Amino acid sequence: MTRFKNAIKNLQMIIVRIPLLLQTILLHAINRSPVAGKQDLRTELITVLIRSFITRDKPLLKVQEGSLRDPGIKGPMWVSKVTLPQPEFDVRDAVLRAIKDLGTGDEVFDVPGVTAVEAEWTGYRSGVGKSATLPDISEEEKYRELRKDVTSDITILYLHGGAYFHRVPVAHLCKRTGAQALSVRYRLAPQNPFPAALVDALTAYLSLIHPPRAPCTSPSPPTRSSSLATLQARTSPSSSSRLSSLSSVQITRFASMAQTSPSSSPPAQPYDYLDIRLQQTQLPGEALDTSIPFDPMPFPSDSIWPVSPPRVEIFCATNMLLHPLVSPLIVKPELWRDCPPVFISVGEESLTDEGLITARRMHRGGVSVVAHMFEGMPHCHGMIMIDTPVGKQFFTSLAQFVRDAAAGQVTAEGSLTHWGFGLKKVERIALEKVCHEISEEEVEDRIATSTRWRLEREKQLHAEWRERARL
Repeated sequence: MTRFKNAIKNLQMIIVRIPLLLQTILLHAINRSPVAGKQDLRTELITVLIRSFITRDKPLLKVQEGSLRDPGIKGPMWVSKVTLPQPEFDVRDAVLRAIKDLGTGDEVFDVPGVTAVEAEWTGYRSGVGKSATLPDISEEEKYRELRKDVTSDITILYLHGGAYFHRVPVAHLCKRTGAQALSVRYRLAPQNPFPAALVDALTAYLSLIHPPRAPCTSPSPPTRSSSLATLQARTSPSSSSRLSSLSSVQITRFASMAQTSPSSSPPAQPYDYLDIRLQQTQLPGEALDTSIPFDPMPFPSDSIWPVSPPRVEIFCATNMLLHPLVSPLIVKPELWRDCPPVFISVGEESLTDEGLITARRMHRGGVSVVAHMFEGMPHCHGMIMIDTPVGKQFFTSLAQFVRDAAAGQVTAEGSLTHWGFGLKKVERIALEKVCHEISEEEVEDRIATSTRWRLEREKQLHAEWRERARL
């Protein structure tokens, strides 16, 4: 009955959007679409449909619950749920030391508790169709069956982005690489702000290197592991299970590859990641009218947002925005030195420049960066359009990178591969020249301006909060 009700609800949501879809088809047919010459009809319909579901009219907790709702497991994939035991306190302490070593001493953040970490082993399941369900066996037995379909010794540590969408694309990547993947359900902000998610991610990584005595675990040497987030990268092979030997710089590299820029948490402003017309939004701080107070994201109030005392950022306190452990965009080239290879793929979206400037900074730090940009494509296009030509090309490139990274065979390309509309034209652009109109000094200035704008508003909110508390 529940399945029938869900089907009816989904049908109703599609029916009310039929006028929008018909309008999109008509505008595309007469070449009056806002993305004419950038997207084919299939891509535009998918993008328009997804965008219509993105709203800020629900409380943040409801948004989280909807995204985290288990849709069930169907198709050619194995999923085995596992709980990684609560780590020793020195995992968290290593992160706290890194925050201190790399900061100014003025940072404000909540010290997270140390807790067990929920995760899922995911792998490709051969010989079944799209409607196949998992057998009714224990999680440990599912993991043993998963291992039978693994054809390489690569293990992927996968850290989801803001939509918590992972099973289908991760299983597809496992099919392409023969790997197994551990997808981590790290703690979410705002109820668990920075650095809770980083502690959980580091816990998962160390659990792969030296697994606890628990079912569904097996050791994965760091030289054969890949860490993937929206900013795809391989974790540092120099990391050790001895946390006293984990340097602040090593944790910076891990955090920056794991955290990703705004896509790993709700964005600071209501960006439309799926609208390529916003490609000129550029970096935070450009063309900002700072005379208008910055306001937090306009979610209706609930038990988790806004927080008390108030802050304007969901992921962290505002004065943490300039810390290199919070965003890879902040990390200067010298801190990227000796970082393992990195794969970055962007569309033509409001986060394009952030991704490309991060790639440029990594390149200047000596990192072997494999960077791709797809003309006209929305945010996370490869993940949501797997079977399109562009989606297939994305996964071909990503899978090749994973295999090469695990084998230690990634070479520094020093260029961005730009895929034109319909993959008909491929151009290579030197990473030194991407976003050439935005200098390093201007990057720093824009980020600082944006942060000051937020800090001023957060101070006002604090003053208002203290006044209400006094009354």
